[in-house]
Amino acid sequence: MSKKPIVGAFLGAFMQQDAEKMRELANADYVQHNPFVPTGLEPFIGLMPVLKQHGTRPENVRMFEDGNYVFMHNIWHNAKPFGADTMVAFDVLRIDENGKVAEHWDAMMPQTPPNPSGRTLTDGVTAVTDLDKTDAHKAQVKSLFDVLIHGTPEQAGAAVQANFDPDYKQHNPMAGDGLKGFMAAMPTEQWVFKKQHKVLGEGNFVLSISEGTHKGKSVAFYDLLRFEGGKIVEHWDVIQEIPSKGLANGNGMFGFK
Repeated sequence: MSKKPIVGAFLGAFMQQDAEKMRELANADYVQHNPFVPTGLEPFIGLMPVLKQHGTRPENVRMFEDGNYVFMHNIWHNAKPFGADTMVAFDVLRIDENGKVAEHWDAMMPQTPPNPSGRTLTDGVTAVTDLDKTDAHKAQVKSLFDVLIHGTPEQAGAAVQANFDPDYKQHNPMAGDGLKGFMAAMPTEQWVFKKQHKVLGEGNFVLSISEGTHKGKSVAFYDLLRFEGGKIVEHWDVIQEIPSKGLANGNGMFGFK
């Protein structure tokens, strides 16, 4: 059975401040990987009055499913408790064998103006297609990142050219469309991938979760890639610095099973 309705109901209960419904849908020992939120369901529920005061609410843009994981591309409005008026996030929820929400990961960044190609962090295609190609697309992304992490600069460049459509649509706030836009931004942005932790996919969409550095700072990279005809034709991302101070839990931002 699909896990999306469980997650949709959980988000709906959160938006309606329905603590009892959240308790029905999630485990009491819900594992939290957001570094600024205490682990466990009750501490998460305890945040609701603060979010209600600010009118904080999520808007789901895309929702996908891969096995026991549901991953979402969300806009958080009135989100000053999270760092800015509007935040863009990737949220990942794991559903356990009893159909309960059991674990949460995310990465967030403030909404930005349109990039050099006029694209935002969240606009673009949302329709899921090519369900029969999920495994092939995930394998392609794993292979690509293996080269980006372990290969020489020349090998990494060749892998990018082999996997991306030359005119792919880019939603990163600092880069324009296509390989030319990516290469133009690369010298100043300094994206360095060091470890890929999880690859999730549904049909033509694949989410890569990795860590590395951005401009010398340790970060979590969430990269959403859309495929068409065996090539990556669209890219969205969220980059969040990995904090080392003021942590609300010790679970870390990764730790996927």
